[in-house]
Formats: sequence, C-alpha cells, structure tokens
Amino acid sequence: MTRADLLAFLRKHRLGVLATVAASGEPESAVVGIAFTDELELVFDTLGTTRKSVNLHNSPKIAFVVGWDQEITVQLEGLADEPLASELERLKEAYFLVYPDGRARQNWPGITYYRVRPHWARYSDFNPGGQIIEFTKEQLNG
Repeated sequence: MTRADLLAFLRKHRLGVLATVAASGEPESAVVGIAFTDELELVFDTLGTTRKSVNLHNSPKIAFVVGWDQEITVQLEGLADEPLASELERLKEAYFLVYPDGRARQNWPGITYYRVRPHWARYSDFNPGGQIIEFTKEQLNG
C-alpha cells in the first residue's frame, strides 16, 4: 500500500472516531466529521466550548479510527493544533469540499478548526488474507 492508496481510503470516509484524554485522565471519544488534505492532514471543526476542544487544549495527543467498511480500518495518531491565518484558510477549503454546509458554520460564535498531522498510521484489513500495514511519520510525510 502506498501513501496515495492510504489517502484514497481515508477520503472515502467522512466520519471518524476521535479519542482524547480528559483532564481527569479518563479516555473520551466522539464521532466527528473529517476531511483530509493532499498533505494527509486531517481537519475537523467543533465549538471551542466542547469537551473535546477543552481536552485537546489540555493534551493535544489524539487518535482517530476511520473506516470499518468491509472489515477495514485505519488508525491515525498525531498531535492536534489550531491553524492560523493562511494555513487556516487552506485547511477550511479542504474541509468545505467535504462539508459544504461548513461555510455557514464558520460564522457561528466559538467555532474552531483543528488539524492533525499524523505521526503514525496503521491500515488493518481483517478479511481472510488481509494485511496490517504500519506507516511511520517519514512515510506519511511523503
């Protein structure tokens, strides 16, 4: 599997399960709408007052699970950040291609956008004869 194959698989999906750690140290998860840039950056929006946003400010370490169609998943791990200025505009455009209604949400009070640059990924095909393929940070950054 190539990086391009991985990106194509990820782009087939519009939702992912986000895992974060609460201030108490307890794990938390949420389903969020996601988009991917050509640079393999994952982008999502949320309100800055949500629990997941607060958790990401406290600990930007993040994991996502994407897929499960036909017994195939991709797990991504990385650090989340809130991009600014031209970076934010570039990422929002990638997000709006997947979620055109996001253009209206960008005007909501408190809306914020997060970017995750994966440091590690695992493609897992649980079908008979399927493969598990791990991607390092260097492979993901192309």
